[in-house]
Amino acid sequence: MNVLVIIIVVIAVIVVGVLVAAASTSTEYKIERQVIINRPKLDVFNYVKLLKNQDHYSKWVMTDPNMRKEFRGTDGTVGFIYAWESDNKQVGKGEQEIISIAEGERIDCEVRFMKPFEGKSILSFLVELLEANETQVTWIFNGRRNFMAKIVHMLFNLKERLGRDMEISLERLKNNLEKY
Repeated sequence: MNVLVIIIVVIAVIVVGVLVAAASTSTEYKIERQVIINRPKLDVFNYVKLLKNQDHYSKWVMTDPNMRKEFRGTDGTVGFIYAWESDNKQVGKGEQEIISIAEGERIDCEVRFMKPFEGKSILSFLVELLEANETQVTWIFNGRRNFMAKIVHMLFNLKERLGRDMEISLERLKNNLEKY
């Protein structure tokens, strides 16, 4: 019986530790990755601002080739919406809307997740000229987390996992643009 009590106490301490750690973390999160692409800045920006091009480099979009997609508006302009739905729980259901564009410099999108969880994030691409044919793309993912999302982020190390997915996507973006 003493072993059972010790096991219960250990489990309780772990659970309380996770809850305390989650409570002490920020509700806001930011994940940022960058890549240097050997192409002129305008070529890179014009490719990135078209959300449909994510079909060719985004790890998340490419996770389910059978995902159902809906497009509303004119791609590459404020108000364009790229909506998706998948039976694959890693992909789920949501939509991404272009909310602002600083032509040649930056594009901001609001990403609205509906399934398997609800949430909103702001996704930004910043495009910066380094040299004549050398452009840096910075991909930023900002969001807010409720208490349960903080626990999930912490337990599954989502900041690191999402960062790796962004790195894979940026490498694909680089490879696609440098082929031409």
